[in-house]
Amino acid sequence: MILLSFDVEEFDVPDEFGFPLPLKDQIEISKIGLTNVLDILLRYNVKATFYTTVVFARHAPDILARMISEGHELESHSVYHGQFSEEDLLASKEELEALAGVRIKGFRMPRMMPVSDEAIEKAGYLFNSSLHPTWIPGRYNHLSRPRTTFYVKKVLQLPASVTPIIRFPLFWITFHVLPMWLYNFFCRWTLKKDGYLNLYFHPWEFVDLAKHKEFTLPFYITQNSGEALCRRLAHLITHFQSRGDAFGRTDELFFNELNSHA
Repeated sequence: MILLSFDVEEFDVPDEFGFPLPLKDQIEISKIGLTNVLDILLRYNVKATFYTTVVFARHAPDILARMISEGHELESHSVYHGQFSEEDLLASKEELEALAGVRIKGFRMPRMMPVSDEAIEKAGYLFNSSLHPTWIPGRYNHLSRPRTTFYVKKVLQLPASVTPIIRFPLFWITFHVLPMWLYNFFCRWTLKKDGYLNLYFHPWEFVDLAKHKEFTLPFYITQNSGEALCRRLAHLITHFQSRGDAFGRTDELFFNELNSHA
C-alpha cells in the first residue's frame, strides 16, 4: 500500500529565508494548496493522511470538515509549526479531537525534528511518523536508524520512506526536482522491498510559489510548485493505480498492529 501524507501547517517557510509572513497569509496559502490536494485525491478516489497543526485547524474549520467528510485521516502535527514543547503533544491531540470529532492516533513532529518516545506514549499516541532515516545536510543524519517500521514500547514508529541500500529520500524535495520516471523508479524499488511507501508533502507546495519572488525561496521549493506539482501528484497516483497498487490511510494499513498494541 502507498501512504500519501501531508503536513498541514502554517506556511512559515519564508521566515527561514528572511521574509516573515503574517499568520493570515500563511494560513491562506496553505488553504489554497490543501484545496488543490483534496480535489486531486477526490478525482482519483484516494484516501490520505493529514498531519495537521492545531493553529491551521482553528483557522480552517471548513477545510477540516471536508477532509473528514471525504474519508481522510486526521493526525497531529503539534499545536504550532514554528515552536514546540512536550505539553503540545497532549494539547494538540485533545484539541484536534474536539475540533474534528475523530480520534487522533498518530503524530508527526514539525520538520521531522527529534521528539521524546516516552512523551509520545504518555500522550496516548499509537504511532509516530517523525523519523526520516536518511541524511539531510544541515538538518539531521539518521543513517543508523531503522529504515522501516519498528516499535518503541507500545508506539509504532513509521519512518518516512527511503530507498533500500543507498537510503535516497523520497520526500517532498525529491518529488519537486527529480524527473518523474526516476522518482517513480525509486518508489517502485522501495515498495517492492518494503511492501509499503510512506511519502510526505505539504499543501503549500501545491501553490505557485515561483511567482512570489519576494519570498526568496530556493529553487528546490519553487521548481514544479503549484499546477506543475498538481500534475505530478496526479501522475504519481495514476502510475501506481495502473499497476494495481493501492493507496490508503496509515491507520487502515496498520489497524491490526495498532489495536493489538493499544
